[in-house]
Amino acid sequence: MRQQRPPVRPPHLGPTPVSDGVFFRVWAPRAAKVAVRLISDKSGTRELRPEEKGYFSGLVPGMEAGDLYTFLLDNSVERPDPASRCQPQGVHGPSQVVTPSAHQWQDASWQGIDLTDFIIYELHVGTFSPAGTFADVEQRLDYLCELGITAVELMPVAQFPGGRNWGYDGVYPYAVQTSYGGADGLKRLVAACHQRGLAIILDVVYNHLGPEGNYLHAFGPYFTDRYQTPWGEAINFDGPGSDGVRDYVVGNALFWIEEYHLDALRLDAVHTIFDFSAHHILDELGEAVHQLAATLGRKAYVIAESDLNDSRLIRPRKQGGYGLDGLWNDDFHHALHTLLTGEHQGYYEDFGDFEQLGTAFRDGFVYAGSYSRYRQRHHGNDASDIAPCRFVVCAQNHDQVGNRKDGDRLAVHLDLERLKLAAGTVLLSPYLPLLFMGEEYGEIAPFHYFVSHSDAALIKSVSCGRQEEFNAFDWEGEILSPQDEITFQRSRIDIGLRHQGRHALLYGFYCRLIALRKKHPSLGTVSRQNCLVRRAGDGQALLLTRNTNHHRSLCILNFGDTPLAIDLPRPGTWDLLLDSSDREWSEHGALPAPDNLPEEGKEGRYRSNPLSVVVLLAACRREGTNRKPGTF
Repeated sequence: MRQQRPPVRPPHLGPTPVSDGVFFRVWAPRAAKVAVRLISDKSGTRELRPEEKGYFSGLVPGMEAGDLYTFLLDNSVERPDPASRCQPQGVHGPSQVVTPSAHQWQDASWQGIDLTDFIIYELHVGTFSPAGTFADVEQRLDYLCELGITAVELMPVAQFPGGRNWGYDGVYPYAVQTSYGGADGLKRLVAACHQRGLAIILDVVYNHLGPEGNYLHAFGPYFTDRYQTPWGEAINFDGPGSDGVRDYVVGNALFWIEEYHLDALRLDAVHTIFDFSAHHILDELGEAVHQLAATLGRKAYVIAESDLNDSRLIRPRKQGGYGLDGLWNDDFHHALHTLLTGEHQGYYEDFGDFEQLGTAFRDGFVYAGSYSRYRQRHHGNDASDIAPCRFVVCAQNHDQVGNRKDGDRLAVHLDLERLKLAAGTVLLSPYLPLLFMGEEYGEIAPFHYFVSHSDAALIKSVSCGRQEEFNAFDWEGEILSPQDEITFQRSRIDIGLRHQGRHALLYGFYCRLIALRKKHPSLGTVSRQNCLVRRAGDGQALLLTRNTNHHRSLCILNFGDTPLAIDLPRPGTWDLLLDSSDREWSEHGALPAPDNLPEEGKEGRYRSNPLSVVVLLAACRREGTNRKPGTF
């Protein structure tokens, strides 16, 4: 079979400062003429020359970084640049020229980190710190290093309306939110991460644009009415004129990797990206990012979010997949959440059986073609042969907290023992663990959904839409107005809590878990062949056994309310690395001490207390390295 040609780099869009002015390129197939209109004392227009396939380009002499401009379409329609790099006056104002080379990078030796080493910390720039800026996030990077994080994930930072938003209402994919610190602020943050050995991931949105400040219709067929998303018009990836749209999106992905030195992109809700062409946009985008990374001599990853349970997203291209690097696994979260909380409303209706958590550990997806009561159809496909390092798992994230009526976190509902159990389940999994900001010390502040739109009708529509979303969960009462600034202010976290009471205990527990995962390879992302998962006791405990060439580990996750005695085999001397019921992690003193570990060469038992996490480690005997994969 003939190999597919390598991706062709899309045309460079937007303004590019050069020695004698600024060079512009824009895709505007709906216009016969396009001119750059200068704003300020350099007022005037300069017409751009047409290129093939609806592009227009040209040099505007005398322009420089800092100048404001708009595009004039057919001498009558004035709009900001679809590929604007900066919107200093907001989404409705003119665009501004910035100099890409203004930041002096000092990370030439940075080559990224292996995906298997990712321990991800998801944060919202506006609520992670008091000032809500990139500079403030930078001031807290040492805290994240202390915790043991290896990869920082930012919720979207593309320019959105107003000064507060989750980021998924962005309308200028190439412009960095000015209230966060703009382009320079983000570049400084990326550089600061790399100086500390941290990778940085950016959440990007290619399934829709926000409803306010979206001026792309005037330029070209960016959208289609053949498909609908929960947020309005779908982006046109496979209809007439879609070549330019694909160039716009793929070019944006490359822009973040190349100009901002980002290490990975997290693609939001790809199940609402519709493309029935022979070369799916996700395949094209991932291939282009990987080719650019190879050219740059460093690692760059593409991680998708999808609720389809479709393994094609992360299967290799030679197997008919799209070749993306990672996928958020909602099934793991849902299986864990229902066991911890007992909730069964909405999409949690499909979960609650303890065996489902074991399935999530063994196979990745819980629903791999089986019938879903919530969806009223069969759902998902098999992913049991895919390496665990391709899946991102969590106990909390921005969606699972923020899309609750009260934005309430697990720490509001669960006791310390269950919070430690949640931490152990995620951080001792063979998958890539993700923490949501504040989770590590049991933050109690809610994480609400918030916006700052300027249109009264839109504000009302957003509030009504949120209320309707919650009907499936039978949540009663009115929600806080997403538009009210207090909704945003209440969502700020306070990392100072990590020094107080049970928050300090939980924070220390997270630090210990992460340190153990990083120190011992058998507690990380081993292959499925070297990871054995089985139930124990009354069926409310999981035993996770992982093998490497030198060590084997046993993790006991006891979700039951009674002690559990585990028979230990005889591979050598077992070391107790952690027991969450020890006095060190307890508010009220230790539970009854477990039985002593067996001496070398002798069988024995370990007694696991209720709602506890236990980690045991043993050195492998020389001949044990040739054992059958997956055996204990």
